[in-house]
Amino acid sequence: MKLSVLDIKGNETGRLVDLSETVFGIEPNDHAIYLDVKQYLANKRQGTHKSKDKSEIQASTKKIKRQKGTGTARAGSLKSGTRVGGGRIHGPRPRDYSFKLNKKLKRLARMSALSYKLKDNNILVIDSLNFEKPNTKEFNSMINTLNTAGVRTLFVVPEHNQNVYLSARNLPKSEVLTASNLNTYQIMKAGKLILVENSINKIEEVLKD
Repeated sequence: MKLSVLDIKGNETGRLVDLSETVFGIEPNDHAIYLDVKQYLANKRQGTHKSKDKSEIQASTKKIKRQKGTGTARAGSLKSGTRVGGGRIHGPRPRDYSFKLNKKLKRLARMSALSYKLKDNNILVIDSLNFEKPNTKEFNSMINTLNTAGVRTLFVVPEHNQNVYLSARNLPKSEVLTASNLNTYQIMKAGKLILVENSINKIEEVLKD
């Protein structure tokens, strides 16, 4: 599968890049995508939620009222979860939400997500992406010239570039990822996937068997 290579001004360079069908042209597996996205979001949860149960409440241990003869329900503790200020019944406890998936399934999920993007014509390839210094205005101008303004865009670069990262950081609908850190959640979240030409080989290298 071939795509035209553009420059950062959105003009065609006259070159074509070949995308591997084994990575960008497979039959997408929706369930693999679901599991990988579920794992990504679960692993990001801190799981630090906590409430006090009956044993952790500090209050008098004296019996509230006599057992019989009041005409109301018996009650013995101010710490009871049925009373104001008492412990939380079956409240949240700290826990680890993360779970594991095998490498083949995660690779299938990423290839499925990339195949969806290519199938829907939501992948652009640019020849290079570099800034001498962080420049958000110039980065935003590039987004406009690529006709992706107002669209959530994910830029994939071959390796970490601090100036590019800082240029995009304050733009709410733009993200920058290295090819080795590309994940299913970010691919599916993006409206347009913009690949720097040199990142394609790295993506295919990571995802091919």
